[in-house]
Amino acid sequence: MASHVVTTLWISRLVSHSALVNLAESEWTRWSTGMHLLVTDPAALSAARAIVDTVLDDVEDAASRFRPDSEICELAAAGGVRTAVSPVLADLIDAALAAARWTDGDVDPTVGSAMIALGYDRDIADLDPSTSRLGSVTIPSDWSMVEFDGRSVLLPAGVLLDLGATAKALAADWCAQRVQVRTGSGVLVNLGGDIATAGAPPNGGWHVLVQDTDDDPPCQIALGAGTGLATSSTCRRRWWRGDDLVHHIVDPRTGRSADPVWRSVTVAAASCLAANTISTAAIIRGHRAPDWIATLGIAARLIDRTGAVRTVGKWPQS
Repeated sequence: MASHVVTTLWISRLVSHSALVNLAESEWTRWSTGMHLLVTDPAALSAARAIVDTVLDDVEDAASRFRPDSEICELAAAGGVRTAVSPVLADLIDAALAAARWTDGDVDPTVGSAMIALGYDRDIADLDPSTSRLGSVTIPSDWSMVEFDGRSVLLPAGVLLDLGATAKALAADWCAQRVQVRTGSGVLVNLGGDIATAGAPPNGGWHVLVQDTDDDPPCQIALGAGTGLATSSTCRRRWWRGDDLVHHIVDPRTGRSADPVWRSVTVAAASCLAANTISTAAIIRGHRAPDWIATLGIAARLIDRTGAVRTVGKWPQS
């Protein structure tokens, strides 16, 4: 039987436990969001969870903006000195710069200082969204400032990387791929709405309910093997800055939250990294996003500020 998973950008829960007769699952909270692991071979669950935890540990050590001992915080403190990086951070930076090139700079890994200026200077769980926070002036970003040779990085003084638009999605891809290779089980990994699958899915596929907020129209879709799904939202991770309600997706050209033309954009692609890159860029591109996504031949579902739904490409309705 098919599995049924509800996913929002931050929360995952099961629709029907009866559908999971031949599956095993693990759910937990990390990075202030819900994590969910499903495997088609119940005997593989313990090993699969250990693999996922190791990947998440490595990514957090490399790329957490909220840990002063992380590699990206050490890079920011290097004061313009070229610094060697771990293979994990090298892969994360490489992916982030590739996303920046591919989206003409819409997805920019140098928005860390702009995030802080907007008030996102701590873990979202510690940030009171109802409290006004006064940041400094807005700070435009430019990913071309990053000098990266595959093993070391040079950042101008004052530049802080924020890999949030790509790192969690790439982590989902890594988790799914490594679980499948090492255990042979079919797997779905959901890291707070960043979903990746690998290996043979259950009969009928992985059934996922896409719904960003409780008042958004729901949509159930079926995912096969080797698929990524990601949602970018302007309704989650938001807070007050002075008299302005801001959110975490920054337009790098202005240093401000992107105009919330879309409440959310969900993209299905060949990898979670590709899906999240496109969904993030779509939020930033606003009204231009549907036509751009159509040229990519990618399936997407966009919900505008009124709650109206627009789909692009062969959206995988179940």
